[in-house]
Amino acid sequence: MKWRCADHTFDFSKQGEIMGILNVTPDSFSDGGRYDSVTAAVEQALILIDEGAAIIDIGGESTRPGASEVSIDDECKRVIPVIEALAQSKRDAVISIDTSKPEVAKRALAAGAKIINDVTGFRDPEMITLAAKSGAGLVVMHMQGKPGTMQSDPVYDDVVGEIRNFFTERHAAFLKAGIDPEAIVYDPGIGFGKTQEHNLTLLKHLDQLVIAERPLLLGASRKSFIGKAIGSDKIEDRDWPTVAITSLARELGVPLHRVHAVKPNFEALRMTEAMLR
Repeated sequence: MKWRCADHTFDFSKQGEIMGILNVTPDSFSDGGRYDSVTAAVEQALILIDEGAAIIDIGGESTRPGASEVSIDDECKRVIPVIEALAQSKRDAVISIDTSKPEVAKRALAAGAKIINDVTGFRDPEMITLAAKSGAGLVVMHMQGKPGTMQSDPVYDDVVGEIRNFFTERHAAFLKAGIDPEAIVYDPGIGFGKTQEHNLTLLKHLDQLVIAERPLLLGASRKSFIGKAIGSDKIEDRDWPTVAITSLARELGVPLHRVHAVKPNFEALRMTEAMLR
């Protein structure tokens, strides 16, 4: 499986990769406010790269349950200077913009990003048009509802089947728009409009979510369902369970892992791949 992201191509037939999370927001559930200056954000990005991240995913709007929406201008003020500074650092990592706003994505690509990570699954037609014109890599995530209300009462008859059908429908729309299928990866959206049972069911059946031979990206890092599973409300207690998920998901064929703690997940990924070989 190859993933084309503008002028960069990942070859997952050789190895999977880690996407390091960089939230430049005041209210993200795990690290809100820690990297709210350009200097602090770039320093953290460089640490994540040194620890093994091949991609840095930069987000300027929290998507935690109940999060408030951010204006285009405010989101750009948070992310664009960081993207520009990181791009100018010439470090060997691909920059991803985590946004559902076409204008933010457009400005981020102009600043040096090569991936658009859209939690709304590119439902906005303008985002599809931008994707087709730019040649950027796409992360297409499934979410039931909106961040503000998604956890109020998520219901599925068949969570695996419904998400697979969503990916299939999205894929047809992308091909119709002229998007290169090798630019697309899919994300089941763990924790986005899913109950504890839904999340665990999806993790157990990740191999059934692959459509059109496109890779999956998994973003389970530090999510609240982990705390429920281990019986702890502490965010810091969720990192090692995340490592366990990374290893299991790699065994089930998932090559891309979006995480906060890069080093242990990178090492788990490489160890799992060594055993699978």
